[in-house]
Amino acid sequence: MSLALNKQELTEYLAQVFPQVHSDFVVEDLTEANITMRLRVEDRHLRPGGTVSGPSMFGLADVSVYAMVLARKGRQSLAVTTNSSLDFLRKPEGGADLIAECKLLKLGRTLAVGDVLIYSVGSDKPVARASMTYSLPPEGSAAAAFG
Repeated sequence: MSLALNKQELTEYLAQVFPQVHSDFVVEDLTEANITMRLRVEDRHLRPGGTVSGPSMFGLADVSVYAMVLARKGRQSLAVTTNSSLDFLRKPEGGADLIAECKLLKLGRTLAVGDVLIYSVGSDKPVARASMTYSLPPEGSAAAAFG
C-alpha cells in the first residue's frame, strides 16, 4: 500500500488537527513501512530528577502511530487509541530529544496496530517500547469523512 499523505502533507495536517501540540513533534522520516518522529524535549517534558516524563513518552508513541495511520489511510482525524502498552526500559536523558521509530504491524479496515521504540538522541539503546492499537472510523461514515 502506498502513502496517502507524504511527509509535508502529514506535517501540515497534524498542525491543523493538533495546533496546541504540533510544534512538540517533528516527522523526521516517512516511508510506506515506517515513520521516525522526534519529541523536542523542553523543561515542561521533564519530571523531578531531570528525566523525560512518562506522559511525554506516551505522547510521542501515540502520535507516532497516529501519524503512521494517517500517512497510510489519509485524513482520518477521528481515528482513536483503543489500547496501549508502554514499557519503560531505561532512564532517558532530560537534555536530549527523543526519537520514536514506529512501524505498523497491522493496518485493517477497522483496527491498526503499531509498535514503537523510543530512543534518546545520541543513544542506540531504547528507553521505551510501546504497542498501540487504533480504532479506525468505518469507510464511508461521517467520522471517516470528518478529516
